[in-house]
Amino acid sequence: MNRTSLFLCLGVASCGTFVTAEPVTLEVAAGKHLRVDTPVSWELPGLLRGAGSFRLLRIDTREPLPVDVQKGLLDGRVRWILDGEMAPGSTRRYRLIPGPVVSPGPTAGSYVECTNDGRSILFRVGGRRVLGYNQAIVKPPGPPDPVYDRSGYIHPVWTPSGRILTNDFPAQHKHHHGIWFPWTNTSFEGRKVDFWNSGKRQGRVENTGVSSFGSGRVFGWLRVRHRFVDLTAPEGAKPALLETWDVRIYALDGHFLFDVESVQTCASDSPLKLHRYRYGGLGFRGSGQWEGEHCHFLTSEGKTRKDGHATTSRWCDVHGKIDGAAAGVTVMCHPGNFRFPQNMRIHPSEPFFNYAPCQAGDFLIEPGKPYVSRYRFHVHDGRVGADVCERLWRDYAEPPVVREAGT
Repeated sequence: MNRTSLFLCLGVASCGTFVTAEPVTLEVAAGKHLRVDTPVSWELPGLLRGAGSFRLLRIDTREPLPVDVQKGLLDGRVRWILDGEMAPGSTRRYRLIPGPVVSPGPTAGSYVECTNDGRSILFRVGGRRVLGYNQAIVKPPGPPDPVYDRSGYIHPVWTPSGRILTNDFPAQHKHHHGIWFPWTNTSFEGRKVDFWNSGKRQGRVENTGVSSFGSGRVFGWLRVRHRFVDLTAPEGAKPALLETWDVRIYALDGHFLFDVESVQTCASDSPLKLHRYRYGGLGFRGSGQWEGEHCHFLTSEGKTRKDGHATTSRWCDVHGKIDGAAAGVTVMCHPGNFRFPQNMRIHPSEPFFNYAPCQAGDFLIEPGKPYVSRYRFHVHDGRVGADVCERLWRDYAEPPVVREAGT
C-alpha cells in the first residue's frame, strides 16, 4: 500500500480553522491476531474534537501516514490504516498532531473519492469504482411498473478489476436490489405489512434524504435516511420505521472493504412486530451470471449452499465467475448485532444471501429502542480462503486496541 503521500486537509469548516490542542502519543496493540492493512480508530477526547484536522506519524519509522476524521465529527473518531503486517502480541506507537495539513489532491494513492450527481452517489478508490448508492427512484427495466420503483439501496458493487458483482431487478425477483434492507413478515398496528415483496403493495422502503457524504485519504463516507411506509393504513400511507444508514468505504488496494450500519427507529408510538420467517433483513443479490449452479457459498462454520441455509455464521463468502474470472464478496456480521451469530437465508438456486435474525423467532422494534445492525463487506477478485475471511472478520469484530500511551 502507498502510505507515504502528503496529508489530506480535513478541517471542520476550512483548513484555517483550528483550536489549540497538544499532540498525543497513541499505542496500538494487535492483540491475539495477525493484522494486515487493518482499519483502526480512536475516539477523540475533549479539546481534540475541535481540531478538525490532524497529522499522523509512525514513531518507529518516522513515516507520515494519512489520517482522517469525518467532516463535522459525526462519530467523533480519528481513523487510519495499520499498513502492512502486525504480528500477534505486537504494538506500534503513533504521534497524532492537531493542525493544518497539505492536501495531496484527489488522485494520489488510494484516495477515496465520492461524487453525487443527484441520482446516485458513487465511490471510487484510487480511481476505481467501488459502489453506487441510489438516492433517487430507480425504475425496473421494461414496461413501466411503478410498484417496483425503488430508492435507498446500493448497486452496483464493483470488484477491484471492474466486474459488476451485484444485480438489480432480476427477472424472477424484481424486488431484489444489490444490497438492501427490508423486512418481510411484519405486523404494524394490527395490519400485516410486507416491506420486502413489493408486488404485494403492502409496504415500501424509500430514501428520504442525504445527510452527508465525503471523500478522504483513509475513508469516504455516506449518511442517508430511509423510511418504511405501510401502504395498507386506512387513512393513507403511514411511516412505520425511520432508518439511518452510515456507509464507510476504506482506502485499500487489492480488495475493497466497506461497512454498512443501519439504525432503525419507530416512526410513531406504534411498535413494529417481526414474525418468524425464512428471510428478511440485510440482503445481497449477486451477479446475473451466477444464476443456477454458478454461485457458491462458504460460511464461517464450513457450510455451503448444500447445508448452510437456516444455520448461523460470523461471515459468509459468496462467489462465482463473472466474465470468466472468479470474484466474490465476504459478508461479515458484527458480534454486537441482535441474535449474533445470525441465521442465514442461502437460496438453493439463485445468487441471493440474507442475514435473517427473524428465522430465530418473533421480536419487536419498539419506540425509544433503536434497532442497530452492522455489517462489513470484503469485495475481492479471485477466490479467498476461509483463513482470509476469518482474519478480516477478526479485524472487524475484535479490532486492535488503540489507547493513549501512558493511560
